[in-house]
Amino acid sequence: MNTFPKDFIWGSATAAAQIEGAAHEGGKEDSIWDAYARLPQAVAGGDSPERGVDHYHRMPEDVALMKRLGLDSYRFSTSWARVVPGGRSVNQEGLDFYSRLVDELLGAGVLPWLTLYHWDLPQALQERGGWTNRDTAYRFADYAEAVYGALGDRVSHWTTFNEPLCSSLIGYVGGEHAPGLTDPAAGLAAVHHQHLAHGLAVQRLRGLADAAGRDIQAGITLNLTNAVPNDPTDPVDLEAARRIDALWNRMFLEPMLLGAYPADLLEDVRDYGLAARIQDGDLEVIAQPIDFLGVNHYHDDNVSGHPLPADAVPGLRPTPKPGRSPFPGSEFVTMPTRGLPRTAMDWEVHPQGLHTLLVRLGAEYPNLPPLYVTENGAAYDGDVVTAEGAVHDPERTAYILAHIEAVGRAIEDGADVRGYFVWSLLDNFEWAWGYEKRFGIVHVDYDTMVRTPKDSALAFAKHIEDTKLAASAAAIVG
Repeated sequence: MNTFPKDFIWGSATAAAQIEGAAHEGGKEDSIWDAYARLPQAVAGGDSPERGVDHYHRMPEDVALMKRLGLDSYRFSTSWARVVPGGRSVNQEGLDFYSRLVDELLGAGVLPWLTLYHWDLPQALQERGGWTNRDTAYRFADYAEAVYGALGDRVSHWTTFNEPLCSSLIGYVGGEHAPGLTDPAAGLAAVHHQHLAHGLAVQRLRGLADAAGRDIQAGITLNLTNAVPNDPTDPVDLEAARRIDALWNRMFLEPMLLGAYPADLLEDVRDYGLAARIQDGDLEVIAQPIDFLGVNHYHDDNVSGHPLPADAVPGLRPTPKPGRSPFPGSEFVTMPTRGLPRTAMDWEVHPQGLHTLLVRLGAEYPNLPPLYVTENGAAYDGDVVTAEGAVHDPERTAYILAHIEAVGRAIEDGADVRGYFVWSLLDNFEWAWGYEKRFGIVHVDYDTMVRTPKDSALAFAKHIEDTKLAASAAAIVG
């Protein structure tokens, strides 16, 4: 077993739109996901986030579960559509819910780790252009100020965006996430305006914290991949890997860390108006210093520049990453397999990929802030509560422990990783998959809403306990 630093943070993560339910209670109005789920065939099974897993009403029970599992921290998101319903005035009842959550967490000894945007834009803002409208970036900073005003006295860790790749490219270009558009130019506008919103929010949060004499940690969470050429000797596949690395990794990392979009990326998408969206001063705002970078990673992407046969992945439904380039003239495809085990999402299981990614980030970006693995986990079929009240999920348990071991090796190899959050605490509304895919380490009965920790949750809890004991023992010896 790897030895982790004594102050290493162990946690789990969720998102408001996936777990809260109460979609039209407490003053909340439609988010883009509420509206999108009402479209025919948009979500598997015709499911919606209307009920979620009822966290809004069962929050104290869920926090008690976190304490029972020994979590150091809980990464949650606030819903913009609950805090500023309709994109209009601040809803005190919505803020009060999150205030109660924060108090409950602190009372349980669990660090609140807040994410401001996990994909649930108020539908009313979408009707004014959503993230294609530059004004939305400024409305986001106002929303961040409202949340800070209610919670800034107790919350120290602030994440602006979760996985902007998904809420821009997949939502505005891929058509598989809300708002369900298929417009490359709109997707790139969304990318840039979300980057701008991130920088504006970091500025706003720091100004508020400084005025109040408080220290905060501000950062962002990106879903990053290793783009692996299907044939590393094939120039066509090597070029496809470069394109996907530019589009899915460097288009997000480099404006924030280096203050510029990659030159090759700008050339790749030159016909879709990204450069024209960049106004004077934008990149300086976007490149605000951050205190941490959250890294979400589930799998690598095995890519090719050669066409994928139409029958190569029969029956495959929407996944949280586009399977093909969304930009005509910049073609690549993700290949179905390279002989590795697969999850229920049809994603490869390859823990070494997480190690490779974490080490690579530190090697390529000298100004990289500390890293936290803010999401990592797996969906598997067959989660059933036995007569004894157990849920045996050996594949998920093995997945989590193997990836934790990969994080430990990355630390040994020089990566500055300071925490690991498993996705997800609870089974939940899995976006375009509805309730069909279960990522939770805690099983939720969708009829009764009864929570049952799975074997993976118990194994994670034991790992946390064991590593803390090992770290304490090492400190005493040292």
